[in-house]
Amino acid sequence: MVENFEEFVENLQKEIIEKEIKEHNEKIVELCYSPKNWGKPSKEKITVFDERRGGPKNYFLGFYLEIGQEIIRKANFLTDGCGVMIAIGSQVTILIEGKSILFAESLNIEDIDRALMGIPENENHCLNLAIKTLKSVIEKYKARKTI
Repeated sequence: MVENFEEFVENLQKEIIEKEIKEHNEKIVELCYSPKNWGKPSKEKITVFDERRGGPKNYFLGFYLEIGQEIIRKANFLTDGCGVMIAIGSQVTILIEGKSILFAESLNIEDIDRALMGIPENENHCLNLAIKTLKSVIEKYKARKTI
């Protein structure tokens, strides 16, 4: 029996993370536990956003962009999805922040998958939702520009 509860919890957490790394990879686990650009900014800081649900688990994903002079100055996301969905949302924002709208528009599933060092095939629906949401938010931005 473990005498120190904190030590027990710490060891259990290490076991869980090691198992997750074996099932996924370090990059996915890192972004799952420490996502970058998480959260919905205030309305004043959002140029354009889109929120969608999709896939077999009907996950929610929202992208919130601050754009100036055709450059994505800040990108944030929110999801109610699994760890892989969190990692994908985070990775998309990392890839597009500081880049042009044209660059973000050209991003594809393979780019995100490669940046995450490969995701399990049974999680491809998360990649699909991310790309659909990203393409939609870019279309909304472009449509607003032409008005």
